[in-house]
Amino acid sequence: QAEEELRAAWSQQAGQLREMGRRERLLHADLQRAGEQLESFKTRVMQACSPSAAGSAGKSVTEQQVIEKVRQISDENQQSHEREKSLQKELSSRLAKEKEVSADIEVFKNSLQKLQ
Repeated sequence: QAEEELRAAWSQQAGQLREMGRRERLLHADLQRAGEQLESFKTRVMQACSPSAAGSAGKSVTEQQVIEKVRQISDENQQSHEREKSLQKELSSRLAKEKEVSADIEVFKNSLQKLQ
């Protein structure tokens, strides 16, 4: 009976080891797939940011390259917003000046009409 129990325990442990091996293979496959997805994502980000800078000839893109490119685009976006604000101020100033000149022209026209 002890031998039977040992065989049953051995069989159970062997089954557990097989299951652990199967899980390990699945996890390894998942990890490999996640790595491939990350590489694909990095490449797509670089292509979207700068098609000419994206890994040419299958070169992999580093996280640092992606971070730098995203940072560069963010900086350019901020500069663009600042330029837009500056142009808005300039436009507002010119419109105010134009209104002032138009008002002066109206005064001048009225004065000319009175003189005639």
